[in-house]
Amino acid sequence: MLFTQRFWAGLADGSITLTFRRWSRPQVRAGGQYHSPGGELLVSTVRRVPISSISRREAKRAGQELDELLAYLGGEPDDLVFRIEFTCVGEDPRVALRADADLDAETLAALGARLDRLDRASARGPWTRATLAAIAAQPGVRAGDLATGFGLETQPFKLDVRKLKALGLTESLTVGYRLSPRGEAVLAMLS
Repeated sequence: MLFTQRFWAGLADGSITLTFRRWSRPQVRAGGQYHSPGGELLVSTVRRVPISSISRREAKRAGQELDELLAYLGGEPDDLVFRIEFTCVGEDPRVALRADADLDAETLAALGARLDRLDRASARGPWTRATLAAIAAQPGVRAGDLATGFGLETQPFKLDVRKLKALGLTESLTVGYRLSPRGEAVLAMLS
């Protein structure tokens, strides 16, 4: 699940255990475990509730004041939003993966093969190495600006970067991305 940086510490320390989302359909399910920058989140309940039913106590559990949460959600009091309750069950495993730059030849070959598969599966052709190189050359640059350099809209570009992030090769910054130590090692091997 995506959360802005201001919520990451609260997710990690367990003070944020609830969120509200204005989705057309559920994007998570009860019993599912999801990556977040604050840790691995285990969702316990997902249900639709009217905006008017959200209490101050629930807003606090979501890391916000009620007025702020209502302004974020917008809409009318009777509009339905998803109420997602969760617990943090540990650190995001991608954090340790990103830091692992001591890669043996077998691991590097496996990562190279995975990048090749991502390239072959893409309708627009090979993109992984060029994306890694662009992020390495321009850390902290907005995703939209990087996407423009590839002739892409922002969202498809972000989806591609998430695939690299799942392999531990990139990490998100407040603005833009950078290569992780693992990503730097892979890019050096590819060069």
